[in-house]
Amino acid sequence: MSTLKSFRLPTELTDKLAKLAKNTNRTEKFYITAALTHYFEEYADAQIAKDRFNDPKSKIITSKELRKNLGI
Repeated sequence: MSTLKSFRLPTELTDKLAKLAKNTNRTEKFYITAALTHYFEEYADAQIAKDRFNDPKSKIITSKELRKNLGI
């Protein structure tokens, strides 16, 4: 199911979006959906990292320790 949303974007973005869609034979909706999906995933990951960093019970390890744990 989909929901109609209406909002204004800066002309610079709409021009880039239209050009990208035309050059790749995709719809503008495709790129807006992909961009928002990616943004929300990245935002969620950043929030998890922030919460873990601020948790005094969370163990913080060095990148060297991480590589050792991963065997690389």
